[in-house]
Amino acid sequence: MSAGHGHGPAHHDEGSKRIGLLIAILALVLAFAETLGKGAQTQALSLNIEASNLWTFFQAKTVRLTMMKTAAETAALELVQTTDPKAKDLIDKQITGWRKTAERYDSEPETKEGRKELAARAKATEQKRDRALAAYHNYEIASGAVQIAIVLASASIITGLAVLVWIAAALGVLGVAFSLIGFFWPTAVHLV
Repeated sequence: MSAGHGHGPAHHDEGSKRIGLLIAILALVLAFAETLGKGAQTQALSLNIEASNLWTFFQAKTVRLTMMKTAAETAALELVQTTDPKAKDLIDKQITGWRKTAERYDSEPETKEGRKELAARAKATEQKRDRALAAYHNYEIASGAVQIAIVLASASIITGLAVLVWIAAALGVLGVAFSLIGFFWPTAVHLV
């Protein structure tokens, strides 16, 4: 048979070149998926630490708030029993100071370090962390699909089975799709 009919060595070389190009494209997609996946994983870990720190700060403020309220309530009981006007004035000033401090521990919009602001910041950080983690999972799926695609495309060169090339191409498309989902809409698909 002549090379012009698509069955000779020239056809095999042309097919191998196309498969080689497919493998190169798949390797590029794999590199992007792996790089973006590691970045998302690192971001998720960093945000997890940040959220944990914010919740720890929130708990510390809660303890301080409780201490201030308890001190003010105890002093208020003492105030009722005190007859000395100077002592009453001092105790009243101290109660007022403790209550102001307790209010500041509960909410401090200027610094965003009151309990309410810390809780809001921690929840927002947890949402960012969850988004990064979802992106990471999508990139991992993309990476796995593309790795299998590369193996199948390589095997098609050796075996000559065209079906392996089609499966590899389909898995490559799947890898691209999950990479795009991970980048643009990481929470759209919940497989993991």
